[in-house]
Amino acid sequence: MHRVAAVVVPPVLSFDVSIPLMVFHNVEHYDVRVCTARPGPTPTVGGPDIVVPDGLDAMAGADTVIAVGSGGEQAPPEVLDALRKAAATGARIASLCTGAFVLAQAGLLDGRRATTHWGLADDLAARFPAVDVQPDLLFVEDGGIFTSAGAAAAIDLCLHLVRVDHGAAAANTAARLAVVPPVRPGGQSQFIETPLPPERGTSLAATRAWALERLDRPLTLADLAGHARTSVRTLTRRFHAETGLSPLQWLLHRRIDRARELLETTELPMDQVAGKSGLGSADSLRKHMVGRVGLTPTAYRASFSRQVDHPAGAT
Repeated sequence: MHRVAAVVVPPVLSFDVSIPLMVFHNVEHYDVRVCTARPGPTPTVGGPDIVVPDGLDAMAGADTVIAVGSGGEQAPPEVLDALRKAAATGARIASLCTGAFVLAQAGLLDGRRATTHWGLADDLAARFPAVDVQPDLLFVEDGGIFTSAGAAAAIDLCLHLVRVDHGAAAANTAARLAVVPPVRPGGQSQFIETPLPPERGTSLAATRAWALERLDRPLTLADLAGHARTSVRTLTRRFHAETGLSPLQWLLHRRIDRARELLETTELPMDQVAGKSGLGSADSLRKHMVGRVGLTPTAYRASFSRQVDHPAGAT
């Protein structure tokens, strides 16, 4: 059982506290505990208090420790000491949104790349010059320490950790149960401009859903634009506004995700995995898998084919 300790540092958004519970609860083999320096009623930002049952002793022996909250304010010294101890004993350390300030106060981000909510990135960089702040990224991993931007990016990071532990199929199952999209790549920009009003009152969600059902087929910009009943230029502009990616970048990410699921859940030969995911050939599959996840298809299958999890409580 993989133990996750979410360390709450007030002031905190109740939504942020719920994210590790929501994501990890939907995957077997995780035990999630929420703790804080002073157990009991804990103030939240703009909402009612929440009751955090456990003290910092819940961090002892945790495999993953996630700092949640702080709003950039000073964390209690006992929290910082507990985080340093957890890191020293080999726990995977992460933060959601302004939890990056807590990790920085503990000295765990010195000399590392990190991110936080874009609105507080300049403050993080000014207060902690030893941290290489990446203000535009959804989440960052550096030396086994993970930091995320705010809100939806925190969900992306938790899903990414599930994928690291148990593969893409388990992460996608957790995403579906949480009713969120599959994890976005951490290198995607966190600040996506507000989409322009679509010409016919609809977004491109239907076109993306249509494309997901046809990943094994050649799809061009003209095909996507034809389904959306718009020009290629307008499609590209609206696609980037809604997803932060160009249409072809989005297709490539989804095709690699499909290939990962097929590698995990089937014994198909590599050329068939490549064909069914739309990546063309076994050589192309290998190139994109190594570039995206750092593993050849064979190595990826060996690592994850026996780790396909089902949601907790599912039959």
